[in-house]
Amino acid sequence: MLSFLSENLGTIVVAAVLAGLAVLAVLSLRKDRRKSPCGMCGGGCSHCSRSCHSDH
Repeated sequence: MLSFLSENLGTIVVAAVLAGLAVLAVLSLRKDRRKSPCGMCGGGCSHCSRSCHSDH
């Protein structure tokens, strides 16, 4: 088991970093979606039709 870990340490580290970045991306998307009044456009109206914002 120890030899497997030492032979594949680089792959394990890269996979862990990529998994961490994926988790951070998902958390960021969830946070942005919660901030938005409609949950669809991320709160910025520069790229949406504004149909979800009643104050515009």
